[in-house]
Amino acid sequence: MVCVFVPVCCLWSEDQSVCSRTFCGAGRQCVSTDRGEPACRCSQQCGVSEHWVCGSNSKSYRNHCELHRDACITQTKIHVQHRGHCLEKPTRTDVSPIVCFMSDRDWLREQVIQWVQNEVESNASSAHVVLETYFQTYDNGDSQLDSREFLSFLKHNETALNLTYSETLEINLLLRSLCVDALIELSDENADWKLSLPEFMSCLTPSYHPPEKKCALEDEVFEDGAEIHVACNKCVCACGNWVCTALTCTGEFQREEDVKEGAAEDEMTEEEWSRTVAELTKLQDTFT
Repeated sequence: MVCVFVPVCCLWSEDQSVCSRTFCGAGRQCVSTDRGEPACRCSQQCGVSEHWVCGSNSKSYRNHCELHRDACITQTKIHVQHRGHCLEKPTRTDVSPIVCFMSDRDWLREQVIQWVQNEVESNASSAHVVLETYFQTYDNGDSQLDSREFLSFLKHNETALNLTYSETLEINLLLRSLCVDALIELSDENADWKLSLPEFMSCLTPSYHPPEKKCALEDEVFEDGAEIHVACNKCVCACGNWVCTALTCTGEFQREEDVKEGAAEDEMTEEEWSRTVAELTKLQDTFT
């Protein structure tokens, strides 16, 4: 067997000669086939220069050549979205804040009232006496019940209240705390976030009907449960207050028009790039 070694420079010269008038698209290169005919193949490698671009497939490429080479290999259309690395997009989970709605607050209040009524019937007493006894039991001596003391009052009979909002214990505890705050706000006449005995009585009086509270924003009124979006955060109307998530917003929320306009001015699609190369080559032949 006789082996014949052909210098690489000769192969390159042959390809150059055969491909002199063959134009391949971006990400492709012309090579000579076994028959000595020109053929376009995906580029074997690209330069190491770093001019990062973000492709329309949300993938970052070191330079234009890498992008067009990947488009050729995967046989997909990929154009430059914008210069630089692709922006990291947070997973969209549509996160909502945990809130106590008026329906939750009123349900909790009704449960407590029913629990007190049962004790009144069992002990042949009055609601006033039962509530005053509980108030004195959980008051720390300042003649007022704060949210922590009110929560202790509820824990006295958790079985009767059946305070289960969610399958998650942490969320249950948080919602219970939020609804206690909503109950205190309901009857807290002096806005000190504590209930005096008269305020405590008023809060749990069956004949008292809590007013419906709404949320306001820029001369608009929103019902309980209404949702609005501020950048990447969601705000929910709950018991007359806006409650919002506190997510860190990224560049994903910049105006999409700005990104698209910038890309249109500076970058071309693969087809446009191929046409431009062909036109420039023809122009070059005219002057040779």
